[in-house]
Amino acid sequence: MPYLGDEHTVRELRRALSNPNVQADHLRYRNTIHRVIRLPGLSQYVQQPLTVGLKDKAACVRRVAVLGWAKIHTLQPNTEIDVAVVNELYGLLRDPDPVVMVNCLRALEEILQEEGGVAINKPIAHHLLNRLKLCDVWGQSEVLAVLQRYRPRGEDELFDILSLLDPALLSHHAPVMAATLRLFLSLCSTLPAVCMSALERARGPLLAAAGSTSRELRYAALCHIQLLLRSEPGLMGEHYKRFFCGYAEPPYIKQNKMQVLVELVNDDNVAMVLDELRGYCTDVNTETSQTAINAIGSIGRSYTDRCLAILTGLLGLKQEHITSAVLQTLRDLVWVCPQCGDAVCSALEGWEDNLQDSQGRGALLWLLGVYGDRVTGAPYLLEDCIDGVRSEVSAEVKTELLTATLRLFLSRPAETQDMMGRLLVYCIEEEVDMCVRDQALLYYRLLHCGIEEVRQVLQGGRRSDPSLGPLIGRPPEPISQWASSFNTLEPLTLGASTVGNSDHATPKPSTLTPNTLTSNAEAMTPTPGDPHLPDCSSGALSLSVSPALTPEEFERLWLQLEKGACLEVCVQ
Repeated sequence: MPYLGDEHTVRELRRALSNPNVQADHLRYRNTIHRVIRLPGLSQYVQQPLTVGLKDKAACVRRVAVLGWAKIHTLQPNTEIDVAVVNELYGLLRDPDPVVMVNCLRALEEILQEEGGVAINKPIAHHLLNRLKLCDVWGQSEVLAVLQRYRPRGEDELFDILSLLDPALLSHHAPVMAATLRLFLSLCSTLPAVCMSALERARGPLLAAAGSTSRELRYAALCHIQLLLRSEPGLMGEHYKRFFCGYAEPPYIKQNKMQVLVELVNDDNVAMVLDELRGYCTDVNTETSQTAINAIGSIGRSYTDRCLAILTGLLGLKQEHITSAVLQTLRDLVWVCPQCGDAVCSALEGWEDNLQDSQGRGALLWLLGVYGDRVTGAPYLLEDCIDGVRSEVSAEVKTELLTATLRLFLSRPAETQDMMGRLLVYCIEEEVDMCVRDQALLYYRLLHCGIEEVRQVLQGGRRSDPSLGPLIGRPPEPISQWASSFNTLEPLTLGASTVGNSDHATPKPSTLTPNTLTSNAEAMTPTPGDPHLPDCSSGALSLSVSPALTPEEFERLWLQLEKGACLEVCVQ
């Protein structure tokens, strides 16, 4: 056996494999065996035994022989497997042993990977479907995944396949149910009624998976339920109590359950859901508490009065993380529901808390800037922030403080003029953050243009009509938009990205209103025939990521514009 090395190496390996101490130590025994089977010249000596093993009478030998050919392909991916072996593997798809059949599928998928995997025609597809119930859980999942590539030739064949798949759709094994549902949705992409019926039939197994003792399975089921609710919001409506959180559940599962509860709220269960969410707001885990508060804010778009009563009541707890989350939620809520302004102003009256969280302070400043004319102590709260601006480390808080002070100056100039001057002087002359300094310079120059110009920039944006009724949920999405991602890792990554931020659909207010940079676009008239400027006849301009203007050309064109002209952009 020259391929093993010299005689000394062979003797060492033989002694190690027969040593009882090595055999008792699984790690040492495995490493010794690896020295024998990773050897590069071994494959040529095992091909003949593997070929013979494919025709062995014992099913266990055929199982290992099939996987052995896949192993050879893994060790030598650039070497083509003999066509006769591939044909033999195709023939073993009809082996009476279901494990051999599944192993052949796995082996052919790896060997024929560059050709798109195993070829699935009508006889193979129907054979796999008829043998599906004989396979174990993972074997059924493998077969169903391979059948994704098959397309029936007519409606009669399609409904025959669906009839064969129907029992697997109700399987109490979550992997089989999920793989079957994905195949259902793929085959019935042009039959929405059949897809909806499949979702309803899979509701029971999905709910069972969401209540599993396995945390990982629960999390995966919740993420997939969120996918289904995007197309059928009422699918789980009657079972909303199944998504109430248990005390011992981990935070990531609690947060996903709260996101599902937001989708299931209706007139019949809103009181019970809000009462349950209110209990989560005082959870010892801060992320869970913040998610519950955000969930209440999302429900507040449709049930404003009830949610505002809960949110304002939470401010009385005087807990830092709860107060910060409530202020951020109120800011987002009044942004889309301005009729909540009176309740927010009442909550801010007599405010004395000193928040340490920068996001909470930013939300408070935004509210004071927008509703400062209706809050008695707004100038004094802003003055305290201005006096401590030198110790403020957050640039976002400083920019919010600048905007809030300037907004309040428009409605209460006598009380704000002195503190605004001190803030502008500090931000322009001493501030080291260039974004804050530029913001202060912008406001300083804007004040030189006149109060009406300032008012037009800060308060001239379009606002929601206070007379609008409750906001309804988003319209249902077509199943085809997410069907291809079902039973994959994509729903789990989406669930992880939204955990702790259930109000992700809310447009976050920037330092300025969406129309901060909006003015009369018609006033910006380009030079006729100028190749550097786009055509403004449509009333809208588009920005280029690679502008053709040099700084000097831009300055020259900018100086040619009439005074007061500015560029219209849409803030998404």
